[in-house]
Amino acid sequence: MAPRFGIEEEYFVVDPGTREVVPRAPAVVRRASATLGERASTELVAFLAEAKTAPCYDLDKLGEQVRSMRAAMAAAAAAEGVRLAASGTPILGDLFPAPIGAGARYAESRATYRALDDEQSICSCHVHVEMPDRERAVQVSNHLRPWLPTLLALAANSPYWAGRDTGHACWRVMTWARWPVAGPPPFFESSAHYEDLVGTLLGCGALMDAGTIFWDVRPSARLPTVEVRLADVAPSAADAVVFAALIRALVEVSSAAVDAGEPPPDPSPEMLRAAYWLAARDGLGGTGVDVRTGRPAGFREQTGALMAHVRPALEASGDLRAVADGVRRLLAGGTGAERQRAAYRRRGRLTDVVDALLLPDR
Repeated sequence: MAPRFGIEEEYFVVDPGTREVVPRAPAVVRRASATLGERASTELVAFLAEAKTAPCYDLDKLGEQVRSMRAAMAAAAAAEGVRLAASGTPILGDLFPAPIGAGARYAESRATYRALDDEQSICSCHVHVEMPDRERAVQVSNHLRPWLPTLLALAANSPYWAGRDTGHACWRVMTWARWPVAGPPPFFESSAHYEDLVGTLLGCGALMDAGTIFWDVRPSARLPTVEVRLADVAPSAADAVVFAALIRALVEVSSAAVDAGEPPPDPSPEMLRAAYWLAARDGLGGTGVDVRTGRPAGFREQTGALMAHVRPALEASGDLRAVADGVRRLLAGGTGAERQRAAYRRRGRLTDVVDALLLPDR
């Protein structure tokens, strides 16, 4: 049986008239908690509200949870006189300085990371896949690394920032890259190697605590999972579910490779960084570098290679058709970044972009 998996998503709270971000997340989360309980939560910046699914075995069940979770959050926002938008970056609004939430942990973050917190108005999607232990999560992380740029291109949904087109498909990743422990994870020889490096980063002050390990793949600090954190929040529930199924299949194939004793590819940090930058800049329509070979390759071509790589796991779980259809839709021009720009081209108004990303409340 395929392992359990789940999703965490972040959304922007926006004014329904101006479509600008507003710091009303605490009120939205308090109201949503009546339905979702602890599955609704605040984030560092008061523009952001977060929601989580429970762990699921079945893709259809996950889809039901994501849709109902989004509806509950949207209904809570409407009751507070605001709306929620699913974009990786804020499209409109006065962002500086970011309104930091109340509480001792956020105050410590401000003291530790200082002006970095001012640009933490970003929304992502985290996919958790259940793991038997931390050692397996670390070894799986090594096998995931070569595929991260392709996943980033597939999930790009943040071309605009504060009223301007950045020229990138995923600007969120560019803002995130300045943090001391972020982006693609290093190659780890073992869980002991992982713990040793984390201990060093904690000791020198580059990490505030285990919750601020912001590598795009990590063993979860609080759950028995490997957590894949590189995606922009998806514009639709359907996109989020397809992406989660793709991640679970990749984790399964990677876990099987660990069982078989297959050595994971170990691309250089420089190559992986360049591939990330190209994926973030141009998305699926661009040419990147296949870090497994060191040769230029289009991200559409690399998506085909990824689908071939994970096909055995998708067939075994019964998810192949749903994921293949979803990936074809993305390849046909349906990534979030492409849809955002298409919404702008229709009338040349960024408010229309925000409207296209509003969460439905039913």
